[in-house]
Amino acid sequence: MVKNVLAESENKMKKTIDALQMDLRAIRTGRASPALLERIRVEYYGTSTGLIELASVSAPEPHQLLIRPWDVSAVKDIERAILQSDLGLTPSNDGKVIRLMIPPLTEDRRKELTKIVSKRVEEARVGVRNCRRDALSELKDMEKDKAIPEDDFYVAKDDLQKLTDDYIAEVEKVGKAKEEEILEI
Repeated sequence: MVKNVLAESENKMKKTIDALQMDLRAIRTGRASPALLERIRVEYYGTSTGLIELASVSAPEPHQLLIRPWDVSAVKDIERAILQSDLGLTPSNDGKVIRLMIPPLTEDRRKELTKIVSKRVEEARVGVRNCRRDALSELKDMEKDKAIPEDDFYVAKDDLQKLTDDYIAEVEKVGKAKEEEILEI
């Protein structure tokens, strides 16, 4: 039973790390990355569809994204969705493909982005701690109901803390890597 609680807690912590990585991937770093467009939703024939499902996205140059829609009639819809997004990029199209030029980040924008990354990292830390809290509560209930001995409770509590420390270190590592990527000129 204790192993199930720890395994479930570890699984939730892994999901927290994955969510953080997905979240940070969408933050612009001055380098062209198709991941910037993963969250863009396009109104296509009355249905909100992910841009990645409507087109192939590539980065032919370090500061340019090239979007090739599968259906050429979707070019205007994709362009409109990019303009309405919070990316702050202006697309240019030639009727068949859309080009997005990624301008270099200013120093002020870099600082803003590192603050956003710090905020997201803190949210992930809180998420990992919440997983620990939930698991600890479950372990306490098991001990109180005499489902596990007191010694097993304390061993499990120590294991849970070690697991939490490992995942918080992983969150820090992911956040630090993204901050370095943003500050890289």
